[in-house]
Amino acid sequence: MWTRPQLIVFGGWMEIVWYGHSCFRITERGMGSVVTDPFDAAVAGFNPLKLKAEIVTVSCNDPVHNHSKAVKGDPLVITGPGEYEVSGVFITGMHTASEKKSTDGLRNTLYIMDFGTLTVAHLGRVSHSPTQSDVESLGSVNIALVPVGDGTSLNAAKAAEVISMLEPNIVIPMYYDTPHSKLNLDPLSKFLKEMGITQLETLESYKVTNANAFTEEETHVIALDPKILP
Repeated sequence: MWTRPQLIVFGGWMEIVWYGHSCFRITERGMGSVVTDPFDAAVAGFNPLKLKAEIVTVSCNDPVHNHSKAVKGDPLVITGPGEYEVSGVFITGMHTASEKKSTDGLRNTLYIMDFGTLTVAHLGRVSHSPTQSDVESLGSVNIALVPVGDGTSLNAAKAAEVISMLEPNIVIPMYYDTPHSKLNLDPLSKFLKEMGITQLETLESYKVTNANAFTEEETHVIALDPKILP
């Protein structure tokens, strides 16, 4: 039985807002904000993005994942593996050993974002399960942003397999079909069925304090409503 975890409130919040596909804005008080995989609305659907951040992460060079000019504020744009520190946020980009170039010649970069008390993993357009070595390299993950809608990425069954390997506290599914999408993706319901979830309330955003907020070892799924910009 999957239930929403109980949170212990300490003051400051991390907030995660989903804008559709693989695009999130992650903010933590006193630290730089991160936008992941900003998309070109002409290709991906949704309304054009109008965001501001200190950091942009790009998982692959595709208009659904790399439209960084939609993000203002002169951000650092990270497009591949390496270690980065910006405004208090430590980011590691890595290729997984199992992830080779896809049929369109693009290779995915996944990112681990360390905000000090919380780590967030954005899996980008990953399409294969990581190896055990990959999992060890990722380390402990509090929140995993996982593609679940197939297409060029993980399908529901593979997403469930990856989640079981990573064992994060929280999973936020991404990259699945919505009424605003122009992509041919599976619906969220297919992933929920794979996970044995019959009913799940969606949230406007996800807020959490720090890793001490997670009082249970079980992984929980949190579904977000995409924020549609005017």
